Amino acid sequence: MTASALDGRAERLAALREMALAHPDGMIDCTIGSPCDPVPDVAIAAARAALSDAAGYPMSPGGSPYREAWARYLERRFGACVVSDAVAACVGTKEFIASLPAHLRAISNTGTTATAAGEERDTVLFPGLSYVTYADGAAAAGCRAVAVPVDAHWQLDLDAIAPGDAARAFLLWVNTPANPTGAVASSEQLAAIIAWGRERGVLVASDECYLDLVAGASTALGSDNHGVLAVHSLSKRSNFAGMRAGCFAGDAALVAALVARRRALGMIVPTPVQAAAVAALDDDGHAAAQCARYVGRRTFVLDALARYGIVHDGGPMPLYLWLHDAAGNTDGWTLAQRFARAGWLVSPGATFGPQGEGHVRLALVQPDDVLVRALDRFECAERGEGR
Repeated sequence: MTASALDGRAERLAALREMALAHPDGMIDCTIGSPCDPVPDVAIAAARAALSDAAGYPMSPGGSPYREAWARYLERRFGACVVSDAVAACVGTKEFIASLPAHLRAISNTGTTATAAGEERDTVLFPGLSYVTYADGAAAAGCRAVAVPVDAHWQLDLDAIAPGDAARAFLLWVNTPANPTGAVASSEQLAAIIAWGRERGVLVASDECYLDLVAGASTALGSDNHGVLAVHSLSKRSNFAGMRAGCFAGDAALVAALVARRRALGMIVPTPVQAAAVAALDDDGHAAAQCARYVGRRTFVLDALARYGIVHDGGPMPLYLWLHDAAGNTDGWTLAQRFARAGWLVSPGATFGPQGEGHVRLALVQPDDVLVRALDRFECAERGEGR
């Protein structure tokens, strides 16, 4: 995207925010996927108990309890048999996603890898509808960032990757369940993506931070994780966004190489946070309750918006609603203005990629009573009534 296009988009986003802020009762912000619900008590207690052990530096890849807890969780919840040595800590997942291209280039020793024909491997492939960190991480590493179009079901369209881009790629990002659409890749779809990557020598990295919000969702991890990494987070499952606790797991040799790189850069999850994460990972009850909250919010918001012809046509992940005007009367920016007139700020779909032009993303990150108030305002705005 050109600088002028970015400037134009920034101006349009600022105008939406100003419109929402102008509402007499203030703005209700549903743009950022930042949880509003409480951190589980079991995690808070564990963090407090670990404060007395926080004097020394924690291990960068995570202590044994942390890595083992993630391995247990991945097997229990998703059937992924990953040994704890093939699991390592990251400080949340966004920093790992942003830094992975640079680490991979450094690990190659030359700063790039090469194809059989001697061409430079300098390209990061990422979903054409996605949040900006995949592209930004590629740019920060001096790489080409190439968006892969998604199909009618919001899944990666591997056939749309140009042969030249495939030949130059060293990393392919997958996001399942997906932000912003909520789409979930099946085990068969993930297997096809992994096979595509292995055939071409491209690492497949699967961002799975929303996986525990969808019953029966599949991970990219399996019995053979050569050329595969998966990234997991507690930010949404356990409302840990402020704690910054995640992991990456998969290809054991690559995990070890990344651990060595990250240790030298001081990438460390604090000791109390590691203790809190272990307690949260071993407790599925609070995670099920949190998922039920999102499902409940999704149901009553969608039921109310449907009366005004606004429907969700994304996937089943309940944190995000991927909305459009069923009659096709408005584009995503115009639809976002309809919300903003009610003081309700949502994200135009075009901010996630050109294929999102007709949609908006609504993050269900406000308490139930606030969402009820937002819906009441929206209905009044649609009827042309002031509040």
